[in-house]
Amino acid sequence: MLDSALSIFVAGRNLARLWEGLEITLWISLASVGLSIAFGVPFGLVMASGRRFWPKILRLYLEAVRVVPVLVLLFLFYYTLSSAFSVNLSAYVVSVLVFTIWGAAEMSDLVRASVTSLPAHQRESGRALGLTGRQVDLYVVVPQAVRRLLPGVINLTTRMIKTTPFVFFINIPDLMKVGQQIVEVAGMRNHLASVWVYGFIFLVYFAICYPVSLFSRHLEGRWQS
Repeated sequence: MLDSALSIFVAGRNLARLWEGLEITLWISLASVGLSIAFGVPFGLVMASGRRFWPKILRLYLEAVRVVPVLVLLFLFYYTLSSAFSVNLSAYVVSVLVFTIWGAAEMSDLVRASVTSLPAHQRESGRALGLTGRQVDLYVVVPQAVRRLLPGVINLTTRMIKTTPFVFFINIPDLMKVGQQIVEVAGMRNHLASVWVYGFIFLVYFAICYPVSLFSRHLEGRWQS
């Protein structure tokens, strides 16, 4: 049985192709997370600012993104934009764009929650010490908000990695797409091909996401104690 599994992975470039698919998966995930942080942090600060207009607009954006499935957004941007508006975007650009739209919305809510959860007396104490509003934000609010935010950012990263296989449906050769292609060919000769290949993909995702999840829980427990 083990020989049956090895024959699938050593045939042709199957193992190398799976590695290349994993690289694409991680590239899309990490690029999307980076852009989500870049856009989500200022969005979250605006939502936590207490102003009237922009926080409501961003809240509407957040709820709209949460209601619409990511797969629908991928199809909307990849197929609808190209046909309706003659906008030709590559599947890679569309995937990063869609995951950034989703990730920035989630990040903004994490930032808002981190900032607004700080007790009011933290700001008041900073002002009592003679600090300006900007200094209070820089030296009092930001360090504490970052500690509360980091576990959520790590969790968002794992969610991004686990959601990336949706790019399978717009023909990006990520880990899942390559696995399917290998199964389609190897399955003609080996009826256990799907078990070995998808089992291997399961182990890869577990090996990546589980340690990251444990680290997030460790940080959260350590900082809350």
